[in-house]
Amino acid sequence: MDEQAFVYENMYPVARILYQNMPNFDVAGYALFAVIFLLSALVYKLGFAKKLSIGKNAVIILFLAAGGLGLTFLAFFLPVVEGLVIAALILILYKIRLWREKRENAASQ
Repeated sequence: MDEQAFVYENMYPVARILYQNMPNFDVAGYALFAVIFLLSALVYKLGFAKKLSIGKNAVIILFLAAGGLGLTFLAFFLPVVEGLVIAALILILYKIRLWREKRENAASQ
């Protein structure tokens, strides 16, 4: 078995799909980083974000990017993207339930 097939076989699905379908490995690496960064920002926004000043938001975005870079290296052989998708789905369901409860409480008063 050649080395490239061995690596692809051990990758998690999102990383494997990106690396097999992008024109070269550099573009695939940037695409994987972008997916991780966007999902991290979504999870942050859904679960933890508060109204902050522009400077504080810029610092948070820088730390999300730095963390996303580290997570990109882990995403080759660990389910990082898949975990972020699940976290985002859980937070979306929580926000929907919270919105429904607020709407029902407002209607009953």
